[in-house]
Amino acid sequence: MSRIGKQPVVIPEKVTVKVDGAVIVKGPKGELRQPVAQGIRVKVDDAARQVQVERLSNGKQDRALHGLFRALIQNMVVGVTQGYEKRLRIMGTGYRVELQGKTLVITAGYCQPIQFAIPTGIDIEIPKANSREHMDFIVRGSDKYLVGETAARIRRVRPPDLYKGKGIRFTDERVRQLEGKSFTSGSGG
Repeated sequence: MSRIGKQPVVIPEKVTVKVDGAVIVKGPKGELRQPVAQGIRVKVDDAARQVQVERLSNGKQDRALHGLFRALIQNMVVGVTQGYEKRLRIMGTGYRVELQGKTLVITAGYCQPIQFAIPTGIDIEIPKANSREHMDFIVRGSDKYLVGETAARIRRVRPPDLYKGKGIRFTDERVRQLEGKSFTSGSGG
C-alpha cells in the first residue's frame, strides 16, 4: 500500500470538500476542482473532518495514482487556505517588469517589450524596493500547478545567461556562471 496514499487529508476549518465526479475544494482563497481517475475512490468523512483516498484494484496504474491523488488533494486544501507563491528576479541593466492591467510587460533586452498575459487565478506583485541591477516580483495563486507553470513560462522569456548572469531566475536559484574566453600573450611560434 502507498505510504502517502493511505494517510488521510485533514480538512481545516472554513474549507469544504465535496466529491461529485471530481473533487471540489472550497476555501477562503477560492475553489479548486480535480477530476478523479477510474481506479481511485475518494471518501469524505465530515464528522472526522478528513478525506481518505482508496484504490479499487491492486493494478500497477492504480498503485501509481493512489499517492498522486492524495497529494493533489492535500495541495488543493493548502492552496485554498494558504495559497502558493514563487519569487522571481530579473537581473540586468535596463531589465524590468511592470503590470498593465492583466498583462505583465517584460523588458529584457529584446527590441520590443514582451506582453505576458496573466492567467485567471494568478496574481503578480512587484514590490517597490528594488535595486538598479535586479528587480524582484512574486507570482501568487491557490493552484500549485498553475503558479509553478506561470513562473516557469515567465522565466522562459529570458533564461539566465551563463556568462553575465542576466535574465530571469527564481530568487533561490543558483546560476553557475562560466568563465569567458581569455587571451594570454605568449610566444606564438
